[in-house]
Amino acid sequence: MADEVLKVEGLQQHYGGSHILRGLDFTLKAGEVTVVLGRNGVGKTTLLKSLMGVVPVTSGRIELGGVDVTKLKSHERVRAGFGYVPQGREIFGRLSVMENLQMGLASKPASTPLPAEIFELFPVLKQMQGRRGGDLSGGQQQQLAIGRALAAGPKVLLLDEPTEGIQPNVIKDIGKVIKHLAHDKGLAVLLVEQFYDFAAELADQYLLMQRGEIVARGRGADMELEGVRDKLAL
Repeated sequence: MADEVLKVEGLQQHYGGSHILRGLDFTLKAGEVTVVLGRNGVGKTTLLKSLMGVVPVTSGRIELGGVDVTKLKSHERVRAGFGYVPQGREIFGRLSVMENLQMGLASKPASTPLPAEIFELFPVLKQMQGRRGGDLSGGQQQQLAIGRALAAGPKVLLLDEPTEGIQPNVIKDIGKVIKHLAHDKGLAVLLVEQFYDFAAELADQYLLMQRGEIVARGRGADMELEGVRDKLAL
């Protein structure tokens, strides 16, 4: 059985007077991709931001490797083992590709080198390392954002809709990288995704959200049998 890397218990989050996340419980295991599915506005992005400490949680517990990280700040969570690729990528448009990647090392000692594997996973970044991030295509920017998140050597990789606005051939490449990072490198990957076919192809485990709650969960191989595609339309 894969090792449990992340454990979330009773996660509640409020924004103003709105109750966004309602008692979420789940675990992530090393070497597995867990996909989070649901219509717009059900709390998927808020879940990732809560795990990263970008937004505060009202109550609940987040454990990474058996350590309670619920009250840690975002940069401390990166140091503890989180990697985060936000929706919209949020790369630094005026910085070069290399400078963007080096930003991923901010939590490491100054002499820490970039992992060579980033350029093996994304050869285009090596070719364009001197180019400004803002001059890259959407697909190249997404690869850059993932590479930046990998720079610090995370145990858990959080991805928020990595296929959004990306050309089909790059979506395929990103899918291969995600599968490799989980199945070959042992990362626990939490993937928020709207594109059902992409999610179903990668999922070892799925979580289906409605109105801030997890209403269905199971193994990725059972998604079609359990009618997950139809449930998304409800």
